[in-house]
Amino acid sequence: MADSAATSLTVGWIGTGRMGRPLAERLARAGVPLAVWNRTRGKAEALTRTGAELVDDPSDLAGRDVVFTMVTGSAELESVVSRLFAGPGRVPKILVDCSTVSAAASGRVRAAAGDRGTAFLAAPVSGNGKVAKAGLLSIVVSGPRDAFEAVEHLIAMLGRHVSYVGEGELARLAKICHNLLLGVVAQNLAEITVLAEKAGMPRAGFLDFINNSVMGSMFTRYKSPALVHLDFTPTFTPVLLQKDFDLGLAAARELEVPMPVSAAAREQVQSAVARGRTDEDFAVLLELQAANSGLVLKPESGPVDDGLGYQDPAAERS
Repeated sequence: MADSAATSLTVGWIGTGRMGRPLAERLARAGVPLAVWNRTRGKAEALTRTGAELVDDPSDLAGRDVVFTMVTGSAELESVVSRLFAGPGRVPKILVDCSTVSAAASGRVRAAAGDRGTAFLAAPVSGNGKVAKAGLLSIVVSGPRDAFEAVEHLIAMLGRHVSYVGEGELARLAKICHNLLLGVVAQNLAEITVLAEKAGMPRAGFLDFINNSVMGSMFTRYKSPALVHLDFTPTFTPVLLQKDFDLGLAAARELEVPMPVSAAAREQVQSAVARGRTDEDFAVLLELQAANSGLVLKPESGPVDDGLGYQDPAAERS
């Protein structure tokens, strides 16, 4: 049964790739009146089975109350927003961007939206495509408080938790801080896992212990299959992680915040990039740590619980 609050606003969605499609689907399944545009139309067509309408151009979404964007980068965001605002007629009341883009690009989009009378919310997410499908993303939001309160119920449908951190581009810095912690934890997880294995423990057994201890987390659990099976199919590459380390450490220098642990972890990510491990998942840090420790890793077989399970927003609200 659709939630009446969910259906009181008409919504547009731009970008139905690996992250955008499961998020748009969650809104559609919850009964939100949804229209969708994607650069490659075929990648959006499956959403019609959940009640979404497909449109031919971002400008076709301009009459919607709220428009969400989930695109691949800064240039793509600025391009689709310029097309959204291309016409002389109505514009959305609120624009919500869930992409990972630079603060500078976000600021330019905020200014362009403001010129047309549209409130802009930066709302980057934490998690990969599998986490998005499971409904377990965390979302951090910055922008006008009244705009956030108007669409908080919609943003909440996208994941497990929403945090509002203030005005302007603060959510962009929050996401960079998040990724600094991601890199530090990934490197430390690689180190302790190699230590355990070199002592004679199987990776699966050691990670099962960590995941079910006070030190386990959603991240350590859903990364465990990659570490156990040595499956480095990319969800987030060392190149992207290095970029975020550089942005975060630049912000730390500007704000005069010493970050010695983050700086050390950044060098390990740089090592992965220098060795050509650029198109794999950042979990390759495990193999680099093993090589530095004189250990040759082999894939371990068997199922590993990643802690994820798909959650249907319509079922949750029925």
